Formats: sequence, structure tokens, C-alpha cells
Amino acid sequence: MTTKLLKIIILGAPGSGKGTISNRIVRDFNLGYFSVGDCLRDHISKQTDIGLEAQQYIKTGTLVPDLVINQLVHRELRDRFRQRSWLLDGYPRNRAQANELWSHKDVRPNTVINLIVPDDEIIERVKHRWIHPGSGRIYHNIYSPPKKAGFDDQTGEPLVQRDDDKEEVVRARLKAFHVANSEIVQIFRERNILADFTGTQSDVIYPTVKEHLDSFLKES
Repeated sequence: MTTKLLKIIILGAPGSGKGTISNRIVRDFNLGYFSVGDCLRDHISKQTDIGLEAQQYIKTGTLVPDLVINQLVHRELRDRFRQRSWLLDGYPRNRAQANELWSHKDVRPNTVINLIVPDDEIIERVKHRWIHPGSGRIYHNIYSPPKKAGFDDQTGEPLVQRDDDKEEVVRARLKAFHVANSEIVQIFRERNILADFTGTQSDVIYPTVKEHLDSFLKES
């Protein structure tokens, strides 16, 4: 009897709690975690063939082409995660990448977690986030505020808000995300491997995600 492998893709908007949910899935199901962004940065630091090619585009401020990202993902899933359950984060980001992934039978996902968190909730989470530039310490004015408003607890230095955390920027990013993600969702929904999880709190969403994955593993 062989053990059924989990081959999971997780989808979710920036600020949806995707990282929190991913960490809990990896912990509870003993998965290999594959962050495409982290992997690409690792290849760049090691100056591999893919890293050198990607670096050429990044230096000029252009997006790394799908062809390069697709090669990276397929190679890593095929070689590093062979015969091991995995969770893929940060890919696919568009219709072409989703179709390319599906074209490789050896690395096809068998379940897709789609996190649906209202935009207003995401904006509320993000717009209250401030950081200490020197250390990277993150504060949240509602959930984890500094002892003195606007200043770092340890150094007393002023906190700043990243441009990416400003409301108008977050709204624009969410709009772009929804356009691309709707096409990805459609592809995997048509293949009957996508499950939606809607809510505003990761602590409430995750138990339903875990229940779904437990049921998936029990299916013959």
C-alpha cells in the first residue's frame, strides 16, 4: 500500500494570511515547502544558470519571463520533491503558468487551496502596519502596537510605513491580483481540484483547510 502524496497549491491575495495558513499546513502534514520567490533568490545568490538568467531581467527592472520561472518550478518539483508531499506558494501567477504546470503530469497538483478574504479586511490589516527600518521589526497599530505610538520599542527611533502598505497601493495590488487569480481559479476549478475557503481570520479558516486535506488523504 502506497501513501497518498499531497501536491498542494495555495492561492490568496497579499495580506490574506497565506503565509500563516501555509506554515500550519506544512507543520501538520509534514510537507516540503516550496516558495518560488525564495527559490529564485537562492538561485541568484548561487549564480546558477537559471539564477544568472533571472538576474539579467531583474537588473533592468523587468519581470522574469514565464519560460524561466516555468523551468525553475518544474525542475525543483521534479528533482527536490520527488516522492514527497509538497506545498507550492507563489506560483502560478497567471493563466499561462497554470496551463504550463498542468501540462507536466509528473508535477501536477492534486488539490488547490483558494483563500478568499474580503478586500476591506485585507486593507484594514495592512494599512495599520508599520516597521522599524533599521531592524525590520513589524508593528501593527491594532494587533501588536508599539509601546509608544510611532516609535520602535527597543531603539525609540521613528517607525515608517512601507509604500506597499499604503491603502491606495494595496487597493491597486488587489485589483491586479483578482484579474490574474480569477483565470487561475477557473483553470483549476474546471479540473475539480480547487477548494474555496472564505473568512476573515486565519484561526477560523485553517481548521476547515485541515479538515479538507484530512478528507483528501482518506479518499481511496
